[in-house]
Amino acid sequence: MSKIKYLKYLGGALGWAFGGPIGGILGFIMGSVADAGKEGLEDPNNSTNINNHSSNDFSVSLLVLCAAVMKADGKVVVGELDFVRDFFKRNFGEKKAEERILLLRDILKQNIPVRDVCIQIKAHIDHASRLEMLHLLFGIATADGSVANEEDELIKSIAYWLGISSYDYESIKAMFLKGSRSDITWAYKVLETNEEASTEDLKKAYRKMAVKFHPDKVSHLGVEYQKDATEKFKKVQEAWELIKKKHKII
Repeated sequence: MSKIKYLKYLGGALGWAFGGPIGGILGFIMGSVADAGKEGLEDPNNSTNINNHSSNDFSVSLLVLCAAVMKADGKVVVGELDFVRDFFKRNFGEKKAEERILLLRDILKQNIPVRDVCIQIKAHIDHASRLEMLHLLFGIATADGSVANEEDELIKSIAYWLGISSYDYESIKAMFLKGSRSDITWAYKVLETNEEASTEDLKKAYRKMAVKFHPDKVSHLGVEYQKDATEKFKKVQEAWELIKKKHKII
């Protein structure tokens, strides 16, 4: 094995050993960067400086799952990259957005053991934050106007591996269905209830979802991620208004 290949796989092996599968991916990138003779490895603001990221860091974990979903249908479209760039630019500023996009481009070149990555994330990241991840993944999947079957199936598997219930998966997925916002069926799905539910049960369903998706649940991630979490909360409110009107709830 050549020195170049040795460094790449050494970086990957060390990353996996000390940082789980996510560390393995980032370690491989580190090895690739070192082999290519790129400068900036000592720069803490450089996106390829993987020592600046902990293995259970939410942003890096999110980028790894983003890359997996983007690759699910066999092609990475500009709209998906733009969605991720716009999200980080909107929430973190242009400089940090470009840093994350550079790291994302490197991650896209790697083979991603999605199930193992999800197991690592589940062990280190709380449930509310994992719901936020799923919401962002659907945002990427719908960036090109529709969700490919491969993307949908992968996100469904990711939800399962992350310990997210099928009800929460369907609720978040429904939030991204286009042309259905006036449909009461959409509202039932978002609130994880049905038309047979009593008025009291409908109220309970709303209160439960309002608590589950409240932006304060991810306050520990910083105000940046709370902005996106607010979008989920708005969908819950929108669904509740439709249900109140349908069932004449005061």
